[in-house]
Amino acid sequence: MSKKVVIIGGGIAGMQAAVTLGELGIRSVIVEKEETLGGKLKGWDRLFPTMTPAGEVLEPLRGRVAASGAEILTSREVDGIEDGGRAVRLVDGSRIESDAVVVASGFDLFPAEIKEEYGYGIYDNVFTTVDVERMFREGGVRTADGREPRTVAFLHCVGSRDEKVEQRHCSRVCCITGVKQAIEVKQQIPACEVYNFYMDMRMFGPGYEELYRQAQQQYNIHFVRGRISEASQTIDGRIQIKAEDTLVGLPLRMSVDMLVLIVGMKAGTSNLRLCRSAGVDLYPSGFVHPLDQFSGNVRSGSARIFYAGTVTAPKNIGESINEGIVAAYQAAGAIKD
Repeated sequence: MSKKVVIIGGGIAGMQAAVTLGELGIRSVIVEKEETLGGKLKGWDRLFPTMTPAGEVLEPLRGRVAASGAEILTSREVDGIEDGGRAVRLVDGSRIESDAVVVASGFDLFPAEIKEEYGYGIYDNVFTTVDVERMFREGGVRTADGREPRTVAFLHCVGSRDEKVEQRHCSRVCCITGVKQAIEVKQQIPACEVYNFYMDMRMFGPGYEELYRQAQQQYNIHFVRGRISEASQTIDGRIQIKAEDTLVGLPLRMSVDMLVLIVGMKAGTSNLRLCRSAGVDLYPSGFVHPLDQFSGNVRSGSARIFYAGTVTAPKNIGESINEGIVAAYQAAGAIKD
């Protein structure tokens, strides 16, 4: 195992790349800025569309990474790629020599507090999908004062397809996340009335459309086509929302116990540093631009730099894992003797 590939990011794409490289007899070094591997998957309770517990995907993958012999550097952050993939420079000034680099640094979540009209960080009972996922892991959905909610409203596309906050792209998985979480609320609290406010429902993946239908037909979740324009807090701590039901052309005002903002994916903050490196280009959205979107979707302008997962665009878990495999094979092919 004389050849070595540095993997930037220890989420699912980076972990799968390390596993595949190990199978190919190539050493890998994972550089992860967090304390543990797992990326955003660590924050999930159950996964759409099958409702599989996240741990059933994450823990076996962690075990395969450990068995692969990959060197794991956690709490370390990459500052740039040098010499076209021959080395990786860390923020602390150290340098890791490499024969190739797989960039799997993932995405950031849109900061919901930027959309001040929705009151996140201002009103107690406005949450994000990240907060709700944590509630599921910790035992159940509750209002800020610990009560079971009687009404919950989900708002789609917060930080996606929004020119006002320079996030023009679609995050792809927001719609199915809102459907999944709405079902979980109804499973935990059957008497709760759940509303999903949306502009377009994009059910692009296998099983997604079926879950959407199940949400309506089995769980009686209300889907309202219209964007919430304003949220405010009532004297008793509930959230009053104003919207328009565009299907019937009527304004709507209602009070709910919880408002949940379905936050989108935004380009990782590390991408700007990486774009200063040879062969790394960015889309206007800030996501990394691959060589092309067809046969070169994990390749860069450099022969030794490769991409995997959501560093290039919003993707689901299966797509990210698949790209980890492909990027590993591409890197192995690039450095073979």
